[in-house]
Amino acid sequence: MSTEKAPILPASNFIRAIIDKDLAEHKFAQKRWAGSPGDARHQAQGPVDFAKIRTRFPPEPNGYLHIGHAKSIFLNFGLARDYEGVCHLRFDDTNPEKESQEYVDSISDMVAWLGFGWDNPTPNGQHEHNLYYASDYFDVMYQAAEALIQHGHAYVDAQTAEEMRINRGTLTEPGVASPYRDRSIEENLTLFRAMRDGKHADGSMVLRAKIDMASPNINMRDPAIYRIRRAHHHNTGDKWCIYPMYTFAHPIEDALEQITHSICTLEFEDQRPFYDWLMARLVEAGLLANPVPYQYEFARLNLTYVVLSKRKLIQLVEEKHVTGWDDPRLPTLAGARRRGYTPAGFKLFTDRIGVSKADSWIDYSILEDCMREVLNDSAPRKIGVLDPVKLIIDNYPEDQAEDCFAPNHPQHPEMGKRVVKLSKTLWIEREDFMETPSKGYFRLFPGNTVRLRYGYVVKCLGCDKDDAGNVIAVHCEYLPDTKSGTPGADSIKVKGNIHWVSAAHAYSADIRMYDRLFVAEHPGSGERDFLDDINPNSVTTITAQLELSAQTAQPGEHFQFERHGYFVADLKDSLVDKPVFNRTVTLKDTWQK
Repeated sequence: MSTEKAPILPASNFIRAIIDKDLAEHKFAQKRWAGSPGDARHQAQGPVDFAKIRTRFPPEPNGYLHIGHAKSIFLNFGLARDYEGVCHLRFDDTNPEKESQEYVDSISDMVAWLGFGWDNPTPNGQHEHNLYYASDYFDVMYQAAEALIQHGHAYVDAQTAEEMRINRGTLTEPGVASPYRDRSIEENLTLFRAMRDGKHADGSMVLRAKIDMASPNINMRDPAIYRIRRAHHHNTGDKWCIYPMYTFAHPIEDALEQITHSICTLEFEDQRPFYDWLMARLVEAGLLANPVPYQYEFARLNLTYVVLSKRKLIQLVEEKHVTGWDDPRLPTLAGARRRGYTPAGFKLFTDRIGVSKADSWIDYSILEDCMREVLNDSAPRKIGVLDPVKLIIDNYPEDQAEDCFAPNHPQHPEMGKRVVKLSKTLWIEREDFMETPSKGYFRLFPGNTVRLRYGYVVKCLGCDKDDAGNVIAVHCEYLPDTKSGTPGADSIKVKGNIHWVSAAHAYSADIRMYDRLFVAEHPGSGERDFLDDINPNSVTTITAQLELSAQTAQPGEHFQFERHGYFVADLKDSLVDKPVFNRTVTLKDTWQK
């Protein structure tokens, strides 16, 4: 699985410049793991060709991927593809209490949906199956932790979490050394092995790296690298009761997989010194050989009108402010797919916003514009009347129907035309009739003529109303010899052009009109609770009248409903011959200030 061959990222991308330099210097043309990786797959694959680059996309399986992850996916998989390298999909599953197979499956599904895979050909004609888990390496990580202890670089601390927090110091004050910092190597090994063997309670001890309690970088003040946690792991079961911390595990995973460019978002910039420290210590211990991986940071996606915090997304789902992880209003990729957003739209979006080291806010309208641009080119057209009222052609035969021809796509004549039936009674938009027209109104009002798109010119005669004064039907008469596509049909000039569907040949469908989930540009800014900024009108369901051909739409199939926007047949709730449609995006930005 791969995307088309055009470059994914602009040539000026700063990470590309780094890769070009590294490749020119043949920096990675050698193996870097000096010992056994602890994973039989590495040994079975044989020597690895490091003339090319090797990246990775390393999500934690504790939630669903969101729009920000799409940027990272296109960056990591895209760079590997463009440089004829390899990108690994790796699950950083070091926190079993919050992880599950459901999240693993959903992440794999979304990476594949965006067009990328992890089975890669090798120079010898075989394939690498580059799907990995941090838990694949727990044995090696444990060995690395013991090696740090044996070289005097780690110790077991029995302080409480609160004591460690207080003794860590502040940004202006150095930390205070643990009273257990100077345990002997033998004592630390004994205690660590006892932790591994389940002889101590959860939270009673941690293994800490021994670095510098006075470091200006708080992350270097003897960070915890292992904790006791009796929790069932989705991959290793109950084998372990101690688990490595993410910041300890991640660099080791990169080294074991011989990643050439470890690309992270900027919030990990302060962790890079520990990454480098750990790589250096493991080289000294003989577990790694240079060159070791290096971490590079880029600005994460900051998008207006959404929340990308995993904690907040979980809250929205668990408190049922949305219908689930794939609710089309959520910024999850599963929700975006149901909404009708496309991989091509996300690719255009990531191209357009680029990759930099400077944090900035991207307005949500840019993402919508990208989806709109892609769908405008690819989505076939259909006719849908979303707020229907009847239009009766008084002089049209009661039992007659005739074919009108509408292009499937006005910019792509090769897509052909389709038949839409015209009969005596039609559905039109309620806003296309006004009994007393306002200035500049050119649609139906008594005495005015308009063209029925793809059909005849009609003259409005009046309307019927119910007892409450509501218009329930509009009457008109058609002018023969004015049907679109026939000789001389355009001799009568009209200013108005309206769309319609035949009442006898229409399909009554549920349409979900989705809008943004939040009304605030920055939900929860200041002292506000982000839930207070939820848009009460983020979805409304209407019953529309669609041309009959829309009834056979397959789940996930996109259309432009003329004049209204882009819609998709819902992936979950659509039935055979009864699709439910979601509005993906309007024809133009309705949020412009």
